[in-house]
Amino acid sequence: MAVKIRLQRMGGKRKPFYRFVVMDSRNRRDGAYLDSLGHYNPIAEPHAIEIDEEKVFKWLGEGAQLSDGARSILSKAGVLNRWEARKGGPPAAAPAEAALPEEAGVEAGEEAADTREE
Repeated sequence: MAVKIRLQRMGGKRKPFYRFVVMDSRNRRDGAYLDSLGHYNPIAEPHAIEIDEEKVFKWLGEGAQLSDGARSILSKAGVLNRWEARKGGPPAAAPAEAALPEEAGVEAGEEAADTREE
């Protein structure tokens, strides 16, 4: 069974309200879900986002995949950065830094000075 964290639309016509739910990816959008993780109200100013992060981390740890909409909202709320930090991986926006080899024993400043003297 492929499990996804996605948005379930609630509310009335022209008044959307969404729940973050965990469900089988083969179910319809508003079908039965396994667990409710929080809600998102795009009408409120500022947008109201309430998420149970521990439940999100539990389901992501069990292999649940994020839908595009859920990924976007969770990323803006900072939940995905905390998930990456908890996993021990690099933050999503931080590039990897290249280190100089230690066996060369030459610092960057010394090397630049040597090339100018020649």
